[in-house]
Amino acid sequence: MEVLGLTFVGTFSPSRPEMAAFVRDVLGLVPQDARGMDADVFALPDGTTVAVTGSDDGESGRTIGLLVRDLDGALAELRAAGVVTDDEVSSNDRERYVHFWAPDGQLYELVERGA
Repeated sequence: MEVLGLTFVGTFSPSRPEMAAFVRDVLGLVPQDARGMDADVFALPDGTTVAVTGSDDGESGRTIGLLVRDLDGALAELRAAGVVTDDEVSSNDRERYVHFWAPDGQLYELVERGA
């Protein structure tokens, strides 16, 4: 698998409006078009994004998106290694992605740009 870099950091929280305002107004990140995503998305100068999503269950958490050139190949490698993944690849207007759970029990994503 060839990991090219980080594509985003995501946070989900029952305080989505407050978190989005914090990222925009305090951290100074620029809001981006988030068509196809249920998130407030902000850009960093290097092209990485920060995504803020809501949480209906009162829980909060984080995820990290790892940029790969070949999502299907990388997903096959994860599954061959016995890693638990989403059943299907998801997509939005910007990218294709799949979630997986690392040995630490945390959620991560593999992301391929240019969906």
